[in-house]
Amino acid sequence: MPARDSGIQNYDHPAAGWGALRQVAVTLLKERVEPGRLRMLLAQNQPEGFDCPGCAWPDRNHASTFEFCENGVKAVAAESTSRRADASLFARYSVAELLRQSDFELEQHGRLTEPMVYDAASDHYRPISWGDAFALIARELQALPDPDQAAFYTSGRTSNEAAYLFQLFVRAYGTNNFPDCSNMCHEATSRGLPGTVGVGKATVTLEDFALADTLLLFGQNPGTNHPRMLGELRACARRGATIVSINPLRERGLERFTDPQSPLEMLSGASTSISSVFVRPRVGGDLALIKGVAKRVLELDDEARAGGGEPVLDHEFIDLHCSGFDAFAADLRRQSWPQLVEESGVELQQIHALAAIYSRGQRVIATWGMGLTQHKHALANVQMLSNLLMMRGQIGKPGAGLCPVRGHSNVQGDRTMGIEERPAEAFLDRLQQVYGFAPPRRHGLDVVATIDAMLRDRVKVFFGLGGNFVMAAPDTPRTMEAMRRCELTVQVSTKLNRSHLVHGRRALILPTLGRTERDLQGGVEQGVSVEDSMCQVHLSFGRNPPASPQLRSEVAIVAGVAEATLGPRPVDWAWLAADYARIREEIAKVVDGFEDFNERVAVPGGFHLRIASRERRWLTDSGKARFVVHALDTDTPVHRARRRHGEQVLVLTTLRSHDQYNTTVYAMNDRYRGVFGRRDVVFIHPEDRRRLGFPERARVDLQTLWDDAIERRVQGLTLVDYDIPRGCIAAYYPETNPLVPLESAADGCGTPASKSIPVRLSPSPQGA
Repeated sequence: MPARDSGIQNYDHPAAGWGALRQVAVTLLKERVEPGRLRMLLAQNQPEGFDCPGCAWPDRNHASTFEFCENGVKAVAAESTSRRADASLFARYSVAELLRQSDFELEQHGRLTEPMVYDAASDHYRPISWGDAFALIARELQALPDPDQAAFYTSGRTSNEAAYLFQLFVRAYGTNNFPDCSNMCHEATSRGLPGTVGVGKATVTLEDFALADTLLLFGQNPGTNHPRMLGELRACARRGATIVSINPLRERGLERFTDPQSPLEMLSGASTSISSVFVRPRVGGDLALIKGVAKRVLELDDEARAGGGEPVLDHEFIDLHCSGFDAFAADLRRQSWPQLVEESGVELQQIHALAAIYSRGQRVIATWGMGLTQHKHALANVQMLSNLLMMRGQIGKPGAGLCPVRGHSNVQGDRTMGIEERPAEAFLDRLQQVYGFAPPRRHGLDVVATIDAMLRDRVKVFFGLGGNFVMAAPDTPRTMEAMRRCELTVQVSTKLNRSHLVHGRRALILPTLGRTERDLQGGVEQGVSVEDSMCQVHLSFGRNPPASPQLRSEVAIVAGVAEATLGPRPVDWAWLAADYARIREEIAKVVDGFEDFNERVAVPGGFHLRIASRERRWLTDSGKARFVVHALDTDTPVHRARRRHGEQVLVLTTLRSHDQYNTTVYAMNDRYRGVFGRRDVVFIHPEDRRRLGFPERARVDLQTLWDDAIERRVQGLTLVDYDIPRGCIAAYYPETNPLVPLESAADGCGTPASKSIPVRLSPSPQGA
């Protein structure tokens, strides 16, 4: 453990710039990327190249030679590393020995090279043939008395083709148990928006950003999580758009940005100011803040109409396109201002100022990330934001609309392809019509329900198509216990992670091609498709040779498991996997919007899925957009903890470091927050630290304050003074996931509420 006062320093530079370019060079050297593979960066996000395996931000220029960012390079370099986690590694280390290594150390072993099976007698993984691996999976699945005793997890890096084949196999097998990464991030978006505007996706395209005069950015850190978004925000700022950052932390990427593609800024040391206004609710205060802005906008409209002025609300849009407005307006009028101020943590004057900015905007885009969606009232957050934009008709017109910013590159596409534990009846009807089998109709299990079912011995087989489930999921010790209770765990992966080491009685590691690698089936190059955050579907072709001749594509692995388990029904799996264009033809038969899929996706840049609400068509029961009333919840776990423990209670939000993507830790730095060479920190307001009696850089333990008898504690973290709202603290995940109770999930969508956990601090025995 590093000295407690080491690795913390001020970082005053803009986001990106020379710091990003230096880190690109460091990353390529650290990963030992062979010089011949460096050319693959010029193919990243290009029409004939590969889609970035990192974030899902879209690309405006599909013909430029420089369409990657610092964190995209980290993802590609990690995949293109010359290091290999081959059979010799597993012969050298037992599982128990590997478990003692950190997540960063596991990542550094490099690419997996061949299928491995766990040998309990020696506690080592050993090689297994692909055929024997598929046969083992088939035997375990066929032996289950009920298909619902298996769960099939999907990562957001999975392509449309692999996801479609996966869901078809699993439903033909007989279950809708599809826990997926969307359950842990934007599920509130997927569940909330259909209840207001009829579809759980963005109502804007990238072109709308060039027209917007006002952007409201909720709960986001683009500089780390989707850096290419900063280029678009820079363009908006430079033409005079008002950009408001609404986030507890004042993140560097939303303050100043030096564009690495701008020679003038790079050579002169200049930068562009991004956000002109910062609004900083306390952690968990977003619902009250958005509702407060809506209340003030309603008041402004009342005042304007009473004085004979121009209305603030778009009454024509509301009357023609919406239902439920009268009940919504009545609830706003009843809502007290003192409660809104108290629950949001934002002063009344600042709420009024934000409402004034919004009311002046003629073309307003609202974006959001997991700062809105990983809360108990996440679904209400999303629907209240939708309400706010509907009040002024800011949906379904150029330069305006709703923009959820997804994380992983194809998390949205996977859902479109049917990776969904609660599938629509119309989708199941189409599957039955096309393939002639009766798909299961009962709802399946999401991530939290899957973990609970494993703990209760109701799920015995876990199949992970990518990802690092053990470290991504909440309540880490209980998730680990759940995995270990399984009869079989299967992980399809590119690199070693902790989910391979926390496994069932039997376990398989199946190595797969990365997005950057050539996928040849029968000697013919294959492309896969992805859907970005703004519903653009395009092809991706790997350019590097595979890390090992034994690697198989996700499509080939899914087809192999399906063939071994079901035989050639309801489709000829091997025939489909031999040519991905055949899979796209199948998708076109079932999934709305994918007609003539192969022809349309062959166009450079692909095609945009028509989003009904963008055209002011509302796919709701009433055929209209719907205002939804949400009362403020004053009996959350945080409220209850404060009633019991008073001012000791702090609200923890988990976050990523800059050298991290999801659970993958590329390095130990968090440059923009001034943390270097370590991750064992807790960001705290200095007045809170002093009030609680801790000296600077004190070592502390964090303990969750929850209603059950389970002790949840993370030990030996260092307090770092930071500009964060009073009563709130922040720390990195996955290290602090043990503090997130499995039961701490969002109402109505089940997302782990990792952004609002009541905790208290105590001096750590690990340090003075």
